[in-house]
Order: sequence, then C-alpha cells, then structure tokens
Amino acid sequence: MGPLWGIDLGGTKIEGVILEEREHPRVLKRLRIPTEAKQGYHHIIEQIVRIVEVLTIEAGIKPGRLGIGSPGTLDPSNQLMKNSNTTCLNGMPFKRDLEIALGIPIELANDANCFAMAETHMGAAKDTHANQVVFGVIMGTGVGGGLVVNGNLIAGKQGIAGEWGHIFLDKEGGDCYCGKVGCVEQVISGPATERYYENLVGNKLTVQEIVDRHQNGEDEIATKTVQRLLKYFGIGMAQVINILDPDVIVLGGGLGKIDLLYSDGVWEVEKHVFNDSLGTTFVRPKLGDSAGVFGAALL
Repeated sequence: MGPLWGIDLGGTKIEGVILEEREHPRVLKRLRIPTEAKQGYHHIIEQIVRIVEVLTIEAGIKPGRLGIGSPGTLDPSNQLMKNSNTTCLNGMPFKRDLEIALGIPIELANDANCFAMAETHMGAAKDTHANQVVFGVIMGTGVGGGLVVNGNLIAGKQGIAGEWGHIFLDKEGGDCYCGKVGCVEQVISGPATERYYENLVGNKLTVQEIVDRHQNGEDEIATKTVQRLLKYFGIGMAQVINILDPDVIVLGGGLGKIDLLYSDGVWEVEKHVFNDSLGTTFVRPKLGDSAGVFGAALL
C-alpha cells in the first residue's frame, strides 16, 4: 500500500507525519509548524501546503493522497465545515479547497475520530480491533468521541457519529455553544468541572487539584465536585453503551488521566447500563499527543 501521509490541524499547531505503511506504521518523517489561525482561512491552507512540501523534500517522496484531522466536521450533505472551534473554517469548502491546492485526494475527519482510529490500529485497542466496536472518548476542554467498527471509522450520515458531548445530561450545565442546554460537555468537561467548584467556593482550581484535594480528604467541596463528575460520567457513558454496546472504550483527553474514572467512574457506568453487568472494557490511551496525526494518516 505504501507510505501513509497524515496532517493534524490544531488551533495552535499543524503536525504532519509519514508512516511507512499500515501494517508497519513506522514513522518516516514528522514535522510541526504553527497554525497561525488568526491570519485566516486561506493562510491555514497555505500552511498545510507548506508542511506537505517540506515533508516531500525531506522524505524524497510525494503523497498520492492525504488524511487530515481537523477541528470540526465536514457536513456530508453540502461538503462545508461545521462545529469547528477554529471558526474561520465553518461554512467553508475546506476539503475541496485543499484538494485543489495540493492536487491530490483528501480524506478528512475530526480530531476525535482520528484519536479513535489511531488507538484502534496502533494503540490501546490494537491487539483485538479486527472484529470489535471501539469507542474513543475525548474528555478535556471539550467532550467528543469517535466510533470504529471492525477497524473502520463510522462517521454517519451527517458526520456526527460519536458526538456524545452534545447529548442532554443535566439542565444545570447551562447553555452550550451549540445552542442547546445541559449538554455533556457543559457538565463534565474540564472547564465545566472547574466552574462548578469555583461557583461553590469562589476559588479556581484545576481538575487535577480538585481531585487531589478530594483524595487527601481535605476539601468537602472538592469531594462533592468529584462525586458529581463521576456520577454524570456514569450516566453519560451508559447512554453510549446502551446504544452502541462497544467492546472497548478508550478514554482520552486531560480528564482521561484521572485514575478514579477507571474505578469509581466505571462503577457509576455499571449502575446505569441496561444489563445486569458491564462487559465493556475501559482502557487508557497509549499514543499520547501522537494519536491525532497517526489517526489522520490511517484515514
């Protein structure tokens, strides 16, 4: 099949990689440059063209096609970008414009889908992905997810498969940027968890500091905050499991590093699953910040 080329487009950096081949995904070349998103949509395209040109020179090979992981989603119905926090992409024919600029076919997916692909083929679910349903979770500044079935990414008719961050969880989460109220992202994301604690005590701490204070038994509000996080994590994840019944869930993002999610959090999930036991396995990601660009190459 030959080398696989991937680009991970982030808000602050663009990363490119060339992998030797799918079955032996050794990194041949890797490069990062700044996104400089404030300079606008066309500048982002120019930066992607630039990184491909530099990788081509350094590797001595040209890409025949390219996978790109991006913030937001390409709407299958009109081929325009939507739901991107790099707002200059929204409403733009990003895939088409990149194909024109580069002269090669582009496969594009959002960052959560790329995370799920990478962890399925190269990371935490690598050994058993062939006939599995794998759900990759992003829990950090935002909450998202990607779905891989039998090794293949499932994007869905509207390109929103896996977007559990925007199912309703609790109205006390308040307004979400998506226009709805009480989304998962507004209840158990990192900022939402920190905001809940700050509203109760007037003091802002990071999620990890809140968890540490809870585990040290020195802060009742920290304990209340952590218990709330675990409770709603359980309710939210159980809805995903009841619909998809995945074999494996990989927990990525900053909150995926919290040990309690793999013990107390999983117990909370089990309380709400429509079954007498929980068969889904929750695992930690293995690829770190490489998952996005590796997943893009695997597209």
